Amino acid sequence: MLTKVENQTKNNFIMKKTISLIAMLVLAVIFTNDANAQEFDPIDKSPLDIARYPYAWRNSDKVVRVTYSRPQLKGRSLGKLVPAGKKWRVGANEATEVTFYRDVTFGGKAVKAGTYTMYAIPGEKEWTIALSSQLNVWGAYFHKDENDVVRVKGTVTKSDKTHEAFTMAFGDDMTMYMAFGDVMVSVPIE
Repeated sequence: MLTKVENQTKNNFIMKKTISLIAMLVLAVIFTNDANAQEFDPIDKSPLDIARYPYAWRNSDKVVRVTYSRPQLKGRSLGKLVPAGKKWRVGANEATEVTFYRDVTFGGKAVKAGTYTMYAIPGEKEWTIALSSQLNVWGAYFHKDENDVVRVKGTVTKSDKTHEAFTMAFGDDMTMYMAFGDVMVSVPIE
């Protein structure tokens, strides 16, 4: 049987442990609410996409991969979004990035394996497509011509269907296609 002093000591110990436990739970709830209150940016209106050759997801022997954002027409004219004769970022948001996993011929010109940003200067019958060594840039605003590795001509054709969102893909022969509105541009890659 416990003495009165031992009983009181035991009760004090239990009380301290209970208060400590309650305090820890309160702190956990406070910090959990802070973590859950994290503010995130709104979803991007021009979602990020990737085009690759060969297309198969599980094929680890890629030749080329393009990472770009997909602007949408939303009732606007293509000429307003992609003005003729002016540099365009080939997509939206950050500059489009092209990674070649081996040396290639891009539009007839030799390009070493590596990562480049891609810009275009649209024209009615052909587009000038530039690959630049200048990485991590926003759009075409800070593009410097002296960083261009190559400039090639892309062939313009009219698409059979209207593409509401800008899109890129590779043909079976590794030709790179870009389509927006009723315009399609192609650049051969070997």
